Amino acid sequence: MDQRSLDQRGFGTRCVHAGEDGHPHGAHAIPIYQTSTFVFESVREAEEAFSGRKQGYRYTRSYPNTPTHMAFVEKMVSLERAEAGQSFASGMATEAAVALALLNKGDRILCTDVVYGGTNALFTRILPKFGIETDFVDTSNLEDIQEGLGKGAKMIFIETPANPTMKITDLSAVSEIARDAKAVTVVDNTFASPYFQRPLELGADIVVHSCTKYIGGHGDLLGGVAIGRKDLIRDVSRTEALTGGTMGTHEAFLAIRGLKTLHVRMERHAYNALQVAEFLESHPKVEWVLYPGLESHPQHDLAKKQMSGYSGMLSFGVKGGRRAGMKIMDGIELCSLAVSLGSVDTLIQHPASMTHAVMPREVRERLGISDDMIRISVGIEEVEDIIADLDRALILA
Repeated sequence: MDQRSLDQRGFGTRCVHAGEDGHPHGAHAIPIYQTSTFVFESVREAEEAFSGRKQGYRYTRSYPNTPTHMAFVEKMVSLERAEAGQSFASGMATEAAVALALLNKGDRILCTDVVYGGTNALFTRILPKFGIETDFVDTSNLEDIQEGLGKGAKMIFIETPANPTMKITDLSAVSEIARDAKAVTVVDNTFASPYFQRPLELGADIVVHSCTKYIGGHGDLLGGVAIGRKDLIRDVSRTEALTGGTMGTHEAFLAIRGLKTLHVRMERHAYNALQVAEFLESHPKVEWVLYPGLESHPQHDLAKKQMSGYSGMLSFGVKGGRRAGMKIMDGIELCSLAVSLGSVDTLIQHPASMTHAVMPREVRERLGISDDMIRISVGIEEVEDIIADLDRALILA
């Protein structure tokens, strides 16, 4: 099918078919090109490929990596409505490459204050060694954005919904402010997936994903991807080749396979999560629930404006604090006590002692990552079974 024609098709159709043309021997599934290098017919052909005059496969570490990688990237480019993309070995490799590719010594990042703990550590522990500093601000507050850009930030890094507080940032408004200030807007879209949110259509320059989560969807791969403007992705791809954060070929294949059911899975994740959130909100042992799909969420209207759905991520606080929370997580049977998210099965974890333990306690508490907070990645099991498991654990706590 012609790519131009395919781009006019629906999201689910593109999940299944985008990036899948032109594979040899009539293979129905994308082949895994398990090779580290590629053979040329002539020196002239090799020269054209290595000079960049003609796109061609050269060496698996360098863009376009392999046809397997390219099929995955083309599928993501179609789903995010982007110009170009680059795959990586992990979500963190993606973030590091984007920062190193687009920033120089002395530049500053303006970052959402509530982000994944690994992102916080990258920006506070690693990038300063290269002369790149970060200001963490509440990106849901446009005045804070304006003030931060006034200090000369060259990049705004946004996580929305934020991990794990589910805070929402107005992507259209922030992207416009950043554009006026000639700053690059980068959005971590891992929590929402391109099915429920497409930041590039709202004005962002680059979108990043941890493919380990909803893109792969089955908890069996590590990967990352950056998608966005062609000129920016070109620099990001060069950095990937020189720093070696290359996605494995088998992981690219698994990411392709995961994307084929993304639209189906996300619908079920969101349906289940709303039922779980409503159950928790009515439970006598629960103090509060944060889920963008609930009308009680302080930014529900904004979420509804820029998202078409709310995925499977939610957080809640339990009466009795950390000790009660620990009892709940030790009392589950169906849900799995594990970090990460976006898998077909339900995962539950304690951010303060797990995903965000790298952050100083005073920082966590200031940002609302309290000791009583429990984060759930709601899976696609029968929702009645998920609720029954949580109910029994809450009663026992």
